[in-house]
Amino acid sequence: MKETNMKSVIINSAFAVTSLVFAASLALAQGIPTAQPEAVGLSSTKLKAIKTVMQQQVDQGSIPGVVMMIVRNGKLVFSETIGYQDKAAGKVLSKDAIFRIYSMTKPLASVGAMMLVEDGKIQLADPISKYLPEFAKMGVSVTQTDATGVVTYAVVPANKPITVQDLLRHTSGLAYAELTRNPVIKQAYIDAGVYEVNGTDYDEKRATPQQEVSGISRAPLSTQPGSTWEYGMSVDILGRVVEAASGKLLGDYLDQRLFKPLKMVDTGFQVPGKDLPRIAQPLAVDISTGVPNKLLDVSIAPGNASGGAGAVSTASDYLRFAVMMLRGGEIDGQRILSPSTVSLMTSDHLGSKVIASPGPGELLMGVPGYTFGLGFMVRQGPGIAGVPGSEGEYMWAGAAGTFFWVDPKQNLAVVAMMQAPGPTRPSMRRLIKQMVYAAIEK
Repeated sequence: MKETNMKSVIINSAFAVTSLVFAASLALAQGIPTAQPEAVGLSSTKLKAIKTVMQQQVDQGSIPGVVMMIVRNGKLVFSETIGYQDKAAGKVLSKDAIFRIYSMTKPLASVGAMMLVEDGKIQLADPISKYLPEFAKMGVSVTQTDATGVVTYAVVPANKPITVQDLLRHTSGLAYAELTRNPVIKQAYIDAGVYEVNGTDYDEKRATPQQEVSGISRAPLSTQPGSTWEYGMSVDILGRVVEAASGKLLGDYLDQRLFKPLKMVDTGFQVPGKDLPRIAQPLAVDISTGVPNKLLDVSIAPGNASGGAGAVSTASDYLRFAVMMLRGGEIDGQRILSPSTVSLMTSDHLGSKVIASPGPGELLMGVPGYTFGLGFMVRQGPGIAGVPGSEGEYMWAGAAGTFFWVDPKQNLAVVAMMQAPGPTRPSMRRLIKQMVYAAIEK
């Protein structure tokens, strides 16, 4: 073969390989176009520093691995995998790894509910007893301390109904058995079959939907409805409202109305057998506590689709959801929500009358400065919080370490997927957040 022809073959082959790599990158980002960081005002050097620091976290045993993606100005500029998918097995993390997203299910279920609001099937001010009659007459567990310091518990009537808005903003009084200090509520949840002592935390999918509704409605509330922001079972019960209003099981409804339109091909409430090897696993033992890590078994069919903690997803799937929200409810010609609904969901819904101690930001990242909207934590201003960010940014995270946020002012969406439960999660979220904002140059 002549030298000129050989050069032509080499050039064409190199072009073909480059094209294949680029196409694969697009496939993993599921249609979100790529760009160099500097083209959207980010520093390549600072983004590389994120990868270096995350590798250090892997090396010191804080996390098994992480898949992280950043979109700015509509372009994917950072898409990295660091560490292990299963460290015990020596399996390197892949971009299509499937993660248990726990409470990052809540934004998905909340958007599903707001689609029904747009359909005219739900109103935020509706009492949930309109859809779930079992919640018509609720009691609230209150503590009483006598002169000797003995604490007893009494149940008083709720002074107002639980509304759909209360479920979306976590002011329903429906606690988590894992978090409440009230033994009466904890026992009621055990009796309801939604909590098991020494079981897997936040495994709310043991019971059928009807068993969950029946059991939880018999348990007392921890606070008066509408009075207090308290993280708990609100969105699990919201999922049952969605089922009653839509006439479909929550998993089927979200698959038809949200996951399929968004091309979230690996998001759902059970991992099919063929994809079980793709599940990301935690470290066997938490480095900071020495306690074994135990996560949800997502290989089995759940008794109910837990809108609060039961879903699985990939980084690229969840990125499409985040970008849809960033674009005001639309992506690739698919209109999921109206811009006005997105604005409503990402506004302050606590105000000055709702008690929040700890507040949403303190629970998620160990910092103040955040309120809560409808399914998302929302930043109130540029200051107060001990992490960089913008007024109006919104986010949430999962108990196993997954984390995402959307910053409309910076035209930014970030997803970080890891399976790292334990007390270091707030620090890890702060670390990721401060390094991403450090990369913004203009």
